[in-house]
Amino acid sequence: MANSGVQLLGFFLSLIGIVGLIIGTILPQWKMSAYIGDNIITAVAMYQGLWMSCAFQSTGQLQCKIYDSILQLDSSLQATRALMIVGIIVSVAGLGVACMGMKCTTCGGSEKVRKSRIAMTGGIILLVGGLCAIVACSWFAHNVIRAFYNPYTPVNTKFEFGAAIFIAWGGSLLDVLGGAMLAASCPRKKQASKYPSMGTTRSGPPSSTKEYV
Repeated sequence: MANSGVQLLGFFLSLIGIVGLIIGTILPQWKMSAYIGDNIITAVAMYQGLWMSCAFQSTGQLQCKIYDSILQLDSSLQATRALMIVGIIVSVAGLGVACMGMKCTTCGGSEKVRKSRIAMTGGIILLVGGLCAIVACSWFAHNVIRAFYNPYTPVNTKFEFGAAIFIAWGGSLLDVLGGAMLAASCPRKKQASKYPSMGTTRSGPPSSTKEYV
């Protein structure tokens, strides 16, 4: 059986990872304007996220605008949105399933093998949710890098990584790590002993039934 301490560590790592996924998905700093070439000194810094774009002026004023239409967005951005949402929902569901199978909880019955299997199932679900988020972040990062090194992209429209994508990456990695720890709760079958018990091998000699006169 897996140690309850490992289950608790995996649970809290997954919980922190889900919080990181939610924060990273909401924040608009998925990519920010790159200061290269003649664009080193500028009065406005541009940020773009999954849900809105923002402009940070040198005066300290931040103006954000939510994307008007979903159909006008790029297909890669729509796919990143969908994968992040699916990853969060699946991770929350996996965390709930794993909570029922942990040794320190009373949910899911009192049978140890059954609870370990429930915790293992929750860990596998968490792994799937974390992998969905990793794919979403990596796909978004690939598009940013490809546009940055594209020679036909104007210098003033090139972007680099923002803080939000690193938060989402970190959350997804913690989610995967916690799910792996919970998935290690798979019960192991006890191997039967190949040797007979000591009680049967050390039996005494048969008692004599002869009677002496």
